[in-house]
Amino acid sequence: MTEITDFNEEKTLGLYIQKYGGTSVGTLDRIKSVAAHIAATYRQGHRLVVVVSAMGEQTDELLAMALKLSPNPPQREVDMLMSVGERVSMSLLSIALNDLSIPTVSFTGSQSGILTDNTFGNARINRILGDRIRRALEGNQLVIVAGFQGMSEQEKEITTLGRGGSDLTAIALTHALKADRCQIYKDVDGVYSADPRLVANARLLPAMSWDTLSFLTWYGSGVVHNRGVHLAKKFKIPLEIRSSFNLETSGTLIGSVKPVE
Repeated sequence: MTEITDFNEEKTLGLYIQKYGGTSVGTLDRIKSVAAHIAATYRQGHRLVVVVSAMGEQTDELLAMALKLSPNPPQREVDMLMSVGERVSMSLLSIALNDLSIPTVSFTGSQSGILTDNTFGNARINRILGDRIRRALEGNQLVIVAGFQGMSEQEKEITTLGRGGSDLTAIALTHALKADRCQIYKDVDGVYSADPRLVANARLLPAMSWDTLSFLTWYGSGVVHNRGVHLAKKFKIPLEIRSSFNLETSGTLIGSVKPVE
């Protein structure tokens, strides 16, 4: 049977958290395209915090360089290195938006007040201060945040949140800032019944529950970070999984889904 959801489809003005993955910002042309879409949303009157991943395969390239120097590099230095990728993409996207006359400022994870434990490579978020983000929003600025990273609360070390951690950054910011929407933009149109790159007749699913998505990600689906989905479920944060390449597609809504039967 068809499922129905309790999502509010009305496009009221509010605070949106948008996350763009590595392929979405993989080239300068892609960054320009994403910037144009973000600018259009901002000009509608929405306040925006945008979380970005590193460009394309830059994270893998940085790790490969480290492994060429040492088969067992110190994890602290790996985190310091890996956090660079998101800083590059956040800065370039901010430059592109400012060129479109959108008042934009970029913040690293530590500048955003994303405080974690001291587990290098797979840190867990303890809390988010977000003071600089709030002040920028109050000043009518659009904020870009580097995903995947934070700062350990006790030691003040740069930490990373694990692969796919930019999803977790966006979902955690949605909760901390009490945002109205969390939109995760990827290189697919939404969540499919199977990987569309491997299965030709995979179906785009218009909606699903947090439990269902958590089950999929636990068993290997890479569509959203598993810990991010767990956080969304815990705090009942509705998610929109959408395509940055096909912006007309409504994508998949994740939240409280009620089956008809």
